[in-house]
Amino acid sequence: MKFRAIEDCRTEYPVRLLCETLDVSPSGYYAWRTRPESPRKTANRHLLEEIRRVHDQHRKRYGAPRVHATLRAEGHTASRGRVERLMRRHGIRAQRRRAFRVCTTDSNHTLPIAPNLLGRHFSPTAPNQAWVTDLTYVPTDEGWLYVAVVLDPFSRKAVGWAMRDHLRTELPLAALTMAVQRQRPAPGLLHHSDRGSQYASGDYRKALKSHGFVQSMSRKGNCWEPVRVSEANMRRWRVFSAA
Repeated sequence: MKFRAIEDCRTEYPVRLLCETLDVSPSGYYAWRTRPESPRKTANRHLLEEIRRVHDQHRKRYGAPRVHATLRAEGHTASRGRVERLMRRHGIRAQRRRAFRVCTTDSNHTLPIAPNLLGRHFSPTAPNQAWVTDLTYVPTDEGWLYVAVVLDPFSRKAVGWAMRDHLRTELPLAALTMAVQRQRPAPGLLHHSDRGSQYASGDYRKALKSHGFVQSMSRKGNCWEPVRVSEANMRRWRVFSAA
């Protein structure tokens, strides 16, 4: 190990100084340098090259278990412990993906904001008295897809939904159109959403007005209002939409 440390630092410091510091003789160091490489070291060097290749091939996202599995699939017989030791010794590790969170609500705009008429009073006495709507997203093999869902708080049923690869106003409008076509609600229905630019846009407000709906929006920064499409609501949506 001392000779290896000297070898690694000999371009930065004099060899004699390094040998004195580590209490070894220069002749011993030079003898070590000229000594033939052992079969084990040769095998480890070749294995390390293969480890680096697999690691780079998979964008440095593979740790030792997956690197070992890939090498075994290619016919290499090295044990997992040996692969782990070489990777640890040479600082080869899996790089974690940074957490990615999609922002579906853009409330930083100058569009008109409707008053909060629904508040936290989710106790309608019949269907189609009030609807709540929101946007969420789902990961797929081809990227993120965005989902707009319209829920009826009375039945907890998803009455309309739409899916697109963008967050433009067209997305919640498609969900609203589906809900209207399926439910045929009477004018006066209370439509509640967050303050997102899609719901505050002129096209969306125009659609609500054409159906005689009353628009309501949650208070800014109030995460406690049960308007968000939670995982439970998404499960209900899947059940009811399949019916």
